[in-house]
Amino acid sequence: MKELSLNILDITENSVKAGADLIFITLTETEETLTVSIQDNGCGMSPEFLEQVKDPFCTSRTTRKVGLGIPLLTLAARQTGGDVDIVSQTVEADPVNHGTETKAMFYKNHIDFTPIGDITETVCTLIQCNPHIDFEYRHTTLLGEVTLSTKQMREVLGEVPLNTYEVISWIREDLTEQYQSV
Repeated sequence: MKELSLNILDITENSVKAGADLIFITLTETEETLTVSIQDNGCGMSPEFLEQVKDPFCTSRTTRKVGLGIPLLTLAARQTGGDVDIVSQTVEADPVNHGTETKAMFYKNHIDFTPIGDITETVCTLIQCNPHIDFEYRHTTLLGEVTLSTKQMREVLGEVPLNTYEVISWIREDLTEQYQSV
């Protein structure tokens, strides 16, 4: 993929398909690295599936025999000298603390570092397509933080759906303003 924001969209959609109702998307930058973490409270992966998940011929989809999201993220990270780590707990093994965390680390100064891309549109797309899910977004840069919490938005908006034009427009403007100030 040409932008990490597209990888983030793809991996987050895995969380949606896993039945998560709370998803944390965290980007943490240092001078040398970018760490992307997507953590959910979905159904989790079995240890057997977790061992195979980086293989492109391993997928839970029935519509095709390949799954490229995690392998492409892994390739992008490894091309910079980084890597991907995935931990998961199934709902059967732990009915309270279940879910998956996918964490990718990239070296930003490497020639093969993939740019982050339009993360604002990725976050807007995720919320617009999944208004019933709570997203907690945090991007920590060297100059400050950009954050968004749909849980906090629900407290203010009440019954107003998050995927209305006005709300998505406000989210886009808010994230854009936050990014301009960091």
